[in-house]
Amino acid sequence: MLEEMKTDPVLTNSRPEFKAIPKQLNKHLANLGAPHVDSFDEMLTVGLDFLAKHMPPVQMQSPAGERISLKVENIWIAKPQVPQDVIDVRTREIYPTDSRQLHVSYSGMCSVRLGWSVNGLQKTPINMDLGEVPVMLRSKACNLGKGSPQEMVKHGEHDSEWGGIFVIRGNEKIVRMLVLVRRNHPICVKRSTWKDRGQNFSDLGIMVQTVRDDECSFSNVLHYLNNGSARFMFSHIKRLSYVPVCLILKCLMDYTDEEIYNRLVQGYEDDQYYVSCVQTMLRDVQNEGVYTHAQCRSFIGTLFRSRFTVVPEWQPDEDVTDFILRERILVHLDTYEEKFQLIVFMVQKLFQCAQGKHKVENVDSAMMQEVLLPGHLYQKYLGERIENWVSVVRRVLQKKLNTPDSLLSSSILTQCMRQSGGVGKSIESFLATGNIASNTGLGLMQNSGLVIMAENINRMRYMSHFRAIHRGSYFTTMRTTEARQLLPDAWGFICPVHTPDGTPCGLLNHLTLTCEISKRPDPKLVQVIPTKLLEMGMLPLSAERHPDAKLYAVLLDGKHLGHIFQTDACKIIEDLRYEKITGTVPKMMEIGFIPYKKNGQFPGLYLSTGPARMMRPVWNIKWKQVEYIGTLEQLYMEIAIDPKEIYPDFTTHLELAKTHFMSNLANLIPMPDYNQSPRNMYQCQMGKQTMGTPCLNWPKQAANKLYRLQTPGTPLFRSSRGSHSGVP
Repeated sequence: MLEEMKTDPVLTNSRPEFKAIPKQLNKHLANLGAPHVDSFDEMLTVGLDFLAKHMPPVQMQSPAGERISLKVENIWIAKPQVPQDVIDVRTREIYPTDSRQLHVSYSGMCSVRLGWSVNGLQKTPINMDLGEVPVMLRSKACNLGKGSPQEMVKHGEHDSEWGGIFVIRGNEKIVRMLVLVRRNHPICVKRSTWKDRGQNFSDLGIMVQTVRDDECSFSNVLHYLNNGSARFMFSHIKRLSYVPVCLILKCLMDYTDEEIYNRLVQGYEDDQYYVSCVQTMLRDVQNEGVYTHAQCRSFIGTLFRSRFTVVPEWQPDEDVTDFILRERILVHLDTYEEKFQLIVFMVQKLFQCAQGKHKVENVDSAMMQEVLLPGHLYQKYLGERIENWVSVVRRVLQKKLNTPDSLLSSSILTQCMRQSGGVGKSIESFLATGNIASNTGLGLMQNSGLVIMAENINRMRYMSHFRAIHRGSYFTTMRTTEARQLLPDAWGFICPVHTPDGTPCGLLNHLTLTCEISKRPDPKLVQVIPTKLLEMGMLPLSAERHPDAKLYAVLLDGKHLGHIFQTDACKIIEDLRYEKITGTVPKMMEIGFIPYKKNGQFPGLYLSTGPARMMRPVWNIKWKQVEYIGTLEQLYMEIAIDPKEIYPDFTTHLELAKTHFMSNLANLIPMPDYNQSPRNMYQCQMGKQTMGTPCLNWPKQAANKLYRLQTPGTPLFRSSRGSHSGVP
């Protein structure tokens, strides 16, 4: 049989009528798997380091009186290979085809370095393998990561394989991209369920989905109370806590009440209602009998001591307060000063919106959304499983050291680490079932349906899996249709045509042809932005400003930097666009400028450089170059679809093509503008159900369900996209 395969001209690709293998992967096809592969690579290069850096140490006291601290110092994932104790193999590397045919998972070894100290004295760290975890195809941990099409064919893959999938027990799985609330952005929201959170609670609040650089996320809400005060909400292991906002402010900075009052009312001195509310909130803190910064810190620590068992009992109450401020409140900001400034901004926005001066924002609109990428979800879950493993090590250690005369040694700790299991099985189970077993919920609204099978009935169906984004299974049970609505601000980012009928209609959408998901930017380029803004005329927060000055607040990735004069705003934004196009600042930076408008959105300049945002290219008419824009940015821009629509000195940007607002599948429909609109939607579904040629590596296939079209026909009509879409 093998000899026949070697001599068969079809399989050896020697006949001239068969397509020659390209030298590199088509950029349109590479773009399909890019969000998946890039996010997984990001986890491998920087994400695992961030996980180890932010993982809190686990502390305990032995019966002998030793204070032991365990801290994960490093995490890494190796490429899939045959174990070292197996000797009769030709090569050590394992390839995805091997895993498919053996019906096993394509996995690499996950290892950690555990640092430990006894009574503050650091000991030699210990390395430990935690089991094999699944690896994404074509990522940096895959043996075909940077493989050319020729190398892919040599190892039994497609020449057009773009990766982005996991091989789990022989089946191909994709982690579904979910729509989430935009990270690190204070959003004014109305929710009727918030009224049930306590006495005097209203349905209004400022919500921030705060996400740290290790992708750990929490939801913080500043609630508006009907008595004119505000409470700050934070959560710990799914349990919500509400604290008066001025108490949090006094814990963060050692400021007098007068200084806090001046910071809160600065710029709003004429708003009598707001000024009286600030005075009342400061009085309420004093009514609790706490006046100084130290008293507030001790008060909060005593109050929450029993809830935060992660802080050891020998540490003072102030350390509990520090843990809450550092690990549960606005975790994306590093210093207490930055957290203080953002809470002040949130209080000002809340009271302006509560008085009806500015509009409430909609979390169902694309401008307030981002995407949960597979690499980020994998990183979150892996981090939680490793934290759980360290907790198990502590429990096993406590049992081992149960006598007063037993002392901790390196060999005892190594033995306990071996007995504590690993993380490989739980990660594999998550990717096999799509269910997550989590104590914290990982900041998600669902714990199931996160992974789907990559069905390869034909190339259209296979492709569409990679560009699909889902609103979440929670919304399928809602009776309202708000989450399903197609809103105007989704133009160019989410395809209006490609969505299924029935239950998932409007919830399961697809990214447009040119929509890209932003990656983690170069930190050096991000550090330049505050300096550039100061050069352009931004007033820092420390600067004195005139009470009557008309200013816009400037926020960079949820960090309040300062203010700009309303008269200078257009010039500064124009300069920022030029810096973005020339590459001085990240090219995927989003310049979300909301101008002042009566009863409009809360004004300000919101700059975003973080990952997971939807971005798309348009033509900048002034600089005659392609510029990437985001969902919040697009709302307040003047973009023409056709060159004939350009108004001089008004239109600033032009669409690159008229069909770029549709997905890659909708772009394959012949003459869609001559169809009734539902027909285009039906064609997107029917195209995914047709008999096609899903693969060219038939002898290597081990799939459960595969169709093979023996007598293909040639189409009468080919759309412009068909030639480079990868559809055979």
